[in-house]
Amino acid sequence: MTDLHLTRARVVVSFEGLGPVLFPDDPSRRSAVAHRLVWSMFPADLRERPFLYRETAPTGAGGRAARGEFFVLSTLPPTDAGGLFEIETRPFAPALEIGDRLEFSLRANATTQRSETVDGRRRNVRFDVVMRALHPIAKGERAEARPRLVREAGIAWLARQGEGAGFRLPDPEAVAVDGYEQVLVDPEGRRGGGRAVHGRLDFDGLLEVTDPDRFLSRIATGFGRARAFGNGLMLIRRARGG
Repeated sequence: MTDLHLTRARVVVSFEGLGPVLFPDDPSRRSAVAHRLVWSMFPADLRERPFLYRETAPTGAGGRAARGEFFVLSTLPPTDAGGLFEIETRPFAPALEIGDRLEFSLRANATTQRSETVDGRRRNVRFDVVMRALHPIAKGERAEARPRLVREAGIAWLARQGEGAGFRLPDPEAVAVDGYEQVLVDPEGRRGGGRAVHGRLDFDGLLEVTDPDRFLSRIATGFGRARAFGNGLMLIRRARGG
């Protein structure tokens, strides 16, 4: 597997002066700014994105709660030519064995794919798992059903991910699923075209490694979709007492 680097990067410019600009309260604009900030730590001429990242502030955080801190997992060590960040980088090469239990945190765009007939042609269509779960519920009943369906759809998606990614959830009921929101991919309309959105969920809990090589390879590539916008990076650490 390609060498990986795990970085904690903190914005060191004055929060009072630039915080509202760099980390606006609107989650879509915040996501777009964070995307550009993390890219600034890598060469501008790269053809492919060499990193996954996760903003450490809670989903929807604004004001003083937005501290401008990111975890970045990358195939290249990031640099700070613009003097915006305090950067701490170390190799990411955990030694894992079958049966190891790890605490994890994941923010993901959870989607599912199925084959459907569209305009008379058979094609694969991708769905946000939460919106798909909510779709058959009457609009007047969705608010009440939403917390339950967010959790059920999220846990089912994560368990399916584990089947192909070398881990399992020993106690799915103990996994926290929170933070669902929809984010505009291009809130400023720079790319033209439609107003694409992605939904994202936050997962925190305990997993058990079933295939160390497959698990680490999947961590390197990320989970779910919209990985360029702060989704897909699973943060792990040894379980307490494990």
